[in-house]
Amino acid sequence: MDEKLRGINLNNVPRHIAIIMDGNGRWAKKQGMQRVFGHRNALTAVRQAVEASADIGTKFITLYAFSTENWNRPKLEVDALMSLLINSLRKELPDFHKNGIKVNSIGATEKLPKKAQRVLQEVIHETRNNSTITLTFALSYGSREEIVNAIKNISKKVVNNEIDVKKIDEKIINNHLYTFNLPDVDLMIRTSGEQRISNFLLWQMAYAELYFTDVLWPDFRKEHLFDAIINYQNRERRFGKTSEQIGTDV
Repeated sequence: MDEKLRGINLNNVPRHIAIIMDGNGRWAKKQGMQRVFGHRNALTAVRQAVEASADIGTKFITLYAFSTENWNRPKLEVDALMSLLINSLRKELPDFHKNGIKVNSIGATEKLPKKAQRVLQEVIHETRNNSTITLTFALSYGSREEIVNAIKNISKKVVNNEIDVKKIDEKIINNHLYTFNLPDVDLMIRTSGEQRISNFLLWQMAYAELYFTDVLWPDFRKEHLFDAIINYQNRERRFGKTSEQIGTDV
């Protein structure tokens, strides 16, 4: 057992961890290689993060794999990322089953290449009955776009008298987001030293604890996730209450 895992209170782990996997390009540059090299070497970090999350009993992990803004990157890099997505999903399918991983996706996935869409949907279907942990890939995802789409869809239902405008609440908004079947984020981790949330799960992270590490994503390993969990467990989550109120909650 990892020594750091021993220091974790398994009764107080985040139910949902979200990760901004940052630093692939800088990692590749340090090796004197092109950015694509960093993306290809990031798969070990993905496996380690998912395995570590499962080790501690976290039920949901969401990875920011490709943002709406990433479409503006050089075509060579975008094409390489799409190819990597297809190959990785196919290659990892046996391990998804072995480890009880249910694959999910959020975002405007209809913008992905047709082949990527097909493989993604095949893997989602194949793993639908797995129950150890739900692994969500945020692909062609942007939180502002997600919220705008939710508002449009709710507005249509109001116009069609399917929803009473007076009854619109957080639950109705939640039900119209990509993440309608996921709980709110408890812990957000961003690698590479950047301290931004970059249009990622803005609604869902309203009360998330934010953890930033200088580790570049391709170097991220189980012990780094455990460090984040220990840091998380040393914080007091008040959700707008006072420390005294938290102390008296049953």
